[in-house]
Amino acid sequence: MARHNLGTVVQFEFTRTVKKRRFWIATLAIPVLLAIVFVLVFVSSSSAQNRTEQQKNQSLDFSYTDASQLIDPAVATAMGGRVETSPGTAVERVKEGKLNAYFSFPATITKEPVLVYGTDQGIFKNGTYDAVAKQLVILSAQEKVGSAELTAAVQGNFSTEAQTFKDGQPSGGLETVVPPLLFLVLFYVVIILLANQMLASTLEEKENRVTEMILTTLDPTTLVVGKVISLFLVGAVQALVFSTPMLLGYVFFRGQLAIPDFDLSALQFQFLPMLVGALLFIGGFILFTGVLVGIGAVMPTAKDAASVFAPVMIMMFVPFYVVTLVVSDPGSMIVQVFTYFPFTAPITAILRNAFGSLNGVSAVIVIAELFVFGLLALRVAVHLFRYGSIEYSRKLSLRRAFTKKG
Repeated sequence: MARHNLGTVVQFEFTRTVKKRRFWIATLAIPVLLAIVFVLVFVSSSSAQNRTEQQKNQSLDFSYTDASQLIDPAVATAMGGRVETSPGTAVERVKEGKLNAYFSFPATITKEPVLVYGTDQGIFKNGTYDAVAKQLVILSAQEKVGSAELTAAVQGNFSTEAQTFKDGQPSGGLETVVPPLLFLVLFYVVIILLANQMLASTLEEKENRVTEMILTTLDPTTLVVGKVISLFLVGAVQALVFSTPMLLGYVFFRGQLAIPDFDLSALQFQFLPMLVGALLFIGGFILFTGVLVGIGAVMPTAKDAASVFAPVMIMMFVPFYVVTLVVSDPGSMIVQVFTYFPFTAPITAILRNAFGSLNGVSAVIVIAELFVFGLLALRVAVHLFRYGSIEYSRKLSLRRAFTKKG
């Protein structure tokens, strides 16, 4: 009978939630906004690309003087330049609009600035003058050096390939870090999208004055556990809807949206870090769900619950204030505290697990802690719901609730 009741609760809560119009409005709002942003970025990128192509096909009309003897006349001519025959009047002609641009290259360009004068074409297009002057020097230097390889070496235009080792084995880079970090993204998406649902899961029946009737046919434990399972299923639906436009954008419009070309096939899904990440995610989800459901059981209305709800959610973001220490100095005192404090443990431990600084013993301790405190929070939430279900007009007294016999 209990199993039947649990399935009924899960089905009822899940169906009731996904049938609400406001649920789909809230769920689809983010994908729709992302789709609009993608379209705007796509249009802007296409326009910018067209403008760039047009600018490439147009040479900049300018004159120049070269005291450094570095400028190659042939390169300058190809870029639209010519030697200035009247340097004394060049700046005045630029001011009057008779000359588009004038560059004055000093005797020693490493010690003196190149003087660039041009007619105003707007704050963004004005940067073209500096860019052309610098490009002219670079191309002329390449011609004088006579070796593209040597020029690239001087400019630092070459790549390196690094390999690091850990415990005698090759250690991965981002390819091994990114997969476990997906649990961090999933944790934030699920908790943020479902936080209000978690809080309202026990408040709704209280505000509708139907809790007593429900508890005459259902055990409080079955009801709360059923609500938690339905919340997890609702979160899976929202996460799927939320991620769909991003996946479509990455697969089909990566070039147009200027998304970095990250080779997903290079990702390394190592079993142990992925297992630890999954357990940390589940444990953290149970803990935060139990706490938020408990808050809903104590408070008479959603307005009253909001004052307690905010600090709980803020604790999810506190670890990001020390994220540099989490990555660079995981042994520091504050990182250790955040690793084992229940409300900051999921985020901190998932970060450390991804970057390889969470050893096996610490991982077991944190996972056990999250599950123990999470199940305890659910148990307390059940108890509070049992005695807070009829407190419609005032907050449940915790002292009275825990002194009553279940």
